[in-house]
Amino acid sequence: MILVTGGTGLVGSHLLFNLVSTNISVRAIYRREKTLSRVRHVFSYFSEDADLLFKKIEWIEADISDIPKLQNAFKGVTHVYHCAAFVSFEPDKEKILRKINIKGTANIVNLSLTNGVEKLCYVSSIAAIGHHTNPEKLIDEQTSWNPEEDNSVYAITKYGAELEVWRGTQEGLDTVIVNPGVILGAGYWNGGSSGNLFKQVYKGMRYYVTGVVGYVDVWDVVKAMQQLMDSTIKNENFILVSENLSFKTFQQKVAIALNVNTPQKEAKPWLLNIVWRLDWLNHKLFGKRRVLSKQSAKSAISVTKYDNSKISNTLNFEFKPIENSINEVSSLYLKDLKG
Repeated sequence: MILVTGGTGLVGSHLLFNLVSTNISVRAIYRREKTLSRVRHVFSYFSEDADLLFKKIEWIEADISDIPKLQNAFKGVTHVYHCAAFVSFEPDKEKILRKINIKGTANIVNLSLTNGVEKLCYVSSIAAIGHHTNPEKLIDEQTSWNPEEDNSVYAITKYGAELEVWRGTQEGLDTVIVNPGVILGAGYWNGGSSGNLFKQVYKGMRYYVTGVVGYVDVWDVVKAMQQLMDSTIKNENFILVSENLSFKTFQQKVAIALNVNTPQKEAKPWLLNIVWRLDWLNHKLFGKRRVLSKQSAKSAISVTKYDNSKISNTLNFEFKPIENSINEVSSLYLKDLKG
């Protein structure tokens, strides 16, 4: 039996589709019943038998911070894909980020150890990888994390979650960790998912930013996870990035795919510095939800380039070109708009 946490999220739903399509016994965790419709919807993109595939999943209502309910989910489980996470770059969300990303991961690791799970795959992030002072130097799995940097609260908690997973390896749990870049996939057009970027470009964006980051297709993330879990590889982490692109280039490619106007004005560093300060002031004075943090503003103009050679060489892995991903996701977004 395979257990998937975060089964109603972007990575989890696509992973579940792959697993049930090959008749593997799968159990998945969900927190709110209304989120199950998202999984059905993702399945409907890729199969006319979406409902039939969905019914193959044994769903268990649980929260990764609720140990008693989690214990039931682990009965008879041999392999775990830990995809659950809380994604937010809002500084005031630190408490919930720590609870879900760090403590929740610790619970998954502990229950995996207690129940004799054979192997765990943890979905981390490139946010948990260190950076170089030279922006043109590629970041790889050996790049050291610097706790003295002005890291986002999300990055700090994903790094903390990785420490829990590495602790598990010291206690005898075989593990693989994947560190995806910005994951491109369909069906999740709101919140912290990358799908919201497509939505925002479609609605119209006047400004572009010049920072560079790594992107990867959701199906490449799922494929790499499954291949790593099916292999004898253990206690290793792998960066999953297809291409390093500037935000400007990404925004332009998405706009073209959606047949809308491309952003024409550059958001200069001084402008971003003003905006994040006003955003902070709005939050403090009126309780408005944070839209742009200091760290997010910095990331928007930072050049971070990632090296994918480890996964490429280890598994002879070939990534999907990002332009193909953009075109596919854009097509599904437009399909959803038409209803």
